[in-house]
Amino acid sequence: MTELELRPYQAAAIQSLRLGLGEGYLRQMLYGPTGCGKTALSVGLVKGARLKGKRVAFLANRIQLVEQASRTFRKYGIDHGVIQGENSRREYENVLVCSIQTIAKRGIPDVDFIIIDEAHGVAGSKDYRGIIETFAGKPVIGLSASPFAKGLGKVYDNLGGPLFERMVIASSIRELIDDGFLVDCDIYAPGEPDMTGFKQVKNRFGELDYSDMDVGEATDKPELIGDIVTHWMRLAKGTPTVVFASNIAHSKHIVEQFLAAGVTAEHIDCYDDTDTRRETLKRFENGQTTIISNSALLAEGWDAPFCQTLILARPTKSLIRYLQMAGRVLRPSEGKTRALILDHSGTVKHLGFPTDDLPLELDDGKPKKSAQAKKKEKLPTACAKCAFMKTAHKCPACGFAPEKQNDVQMADGELVKQDRTAKKVKATQAEKQQFFSELLGLKAMRGYSDGRIANIFREKYGVWPNAMEKLACEPSKETRAYVQSRNIAYAKGMKHAA
Repeated sequence: MTELELRPYQAAAIQSLRLGLGEGYLRQMLYGPTGCGKTALSVGLVKGARLKGKRVAFLANRIQLVEQASRTFRKYGIDHGVIQGENSRREYENVLVCSIQTIAKRGIPDVDFIIIDEAHGVAGSKDYRGIIETFAGKPVIGLSASPFAKGLGKVYDNLGGPLFERMVIASSIRELIDDGFLVDCDIYAPGEPDMTGFKQVKNRFGELDYSDMDVGEATDKPELIGDIVTHWMRLAKGTPTVVFASNIAHSKHIVEQFLAAGVTAEHIDCYDDTDTRRETLKRFENGQTTIISNSALLAEGWDAPFCQTLILARPTKSLIRYLQMAGRVLRPSEGKTRALILDHSGTVKHLGFPTDDLPLELDDGKPKKSAQAKKKEKLPTACAKCAFMKTAHKCPACGFAPEKQNDVQMADGELVKQDRTAKKVKATQAEKQQFFSELLGLKAMRGYSDGRIANIFREKYGVWPNAMEKLACEPSKETRAYVQSRNIAYAKGMKHAA
């Protein structure tokens, strides 16, 4: 048995929850970033409840999380039963680790106190809301690294108040990095798929995000997968790496390309039986496999501190999904001082760094500006030379600083329709080079492909940019406006063709 030693902020968080219960807040959300030790917080809460003679149920939404919680409780000497399908064993009734799917069918056990793991999914789950409604009048504590999911603070009439009434913050990501409980990360964004025209739908967290079918169509292409392998070989070769792909087929194709390059890689998904998944993860943990690829299975409840590199190959607009994926590599490990993220999805430039401050408030369901719109800090952009994600003008990785267009006087203008059949613009070689350099700057910022840049150049001047030097610079307002007009025309053309 291992003795429980709480970090100061963990002890303070548990004490804050107790004070909240004393003030009448029965449903509280406990926020802690990945790596803050929610396992220790769970054990501390259970032990505290048992000292007062209270019976506790720990609820999780995946078999993997049920098994993980059960192992943790055994490690810290907490006798407990399990309610999870055919694996149920109820020899200990005072503490129960439960699958929400199982108890939704069989009914809530006779306990005094409920702890919900990964509680950001509660608002979108009828099973969880039904259990909380049945459990009215008794304490419910939710644990989450993403407490800003839609509806967590919303008032539900059948609950007699908000789903969660109060939030306790254990620590912030930056505090954990400063104290050595998490590592910081470097991020490169070599390119991204073109998601123009793809619809967005609400995910299980209530956020707008791309559908799996759409991201699969946009990302599962040989040239994009080849780009993933090429950049990993250059920037992360030999490091334990987890890949998040758009879907199962995409994940398998990525693995095939790594294997063809002589890199040990395996795919894992929810359709593998428990023993197969366990053996696959074991081979990754002991170093037999360098790269493990999946679409969503490993986003929650998977701890592998030794994993150093993350490949984001799935575009997402979901801050919760993004933080879940990024959190897999931020845990510290012996010999690991920083994590590396290779973003082939365009996510970082839209949502910022995963170590940025978060909108830590319970969502009440009322319309408001998006969390990203509230952020005042400048979003990162990719260095035009090395693709390192930066917020400063000068790249801290390679030292490259694009030329500023201070000598060009600009005036606000209006977008006009571009006619493909119109006479091409006559320009000097220097003007063409300037335009091409600005296109390369836009490519680095927005992830355009080489082909897209070449076609835009040809549309304007009637020739391919074969004679142009590949020197990037900051794009002017005129160039931005021209490219935007071409993007609009392209999108309309695609819509008309469809």
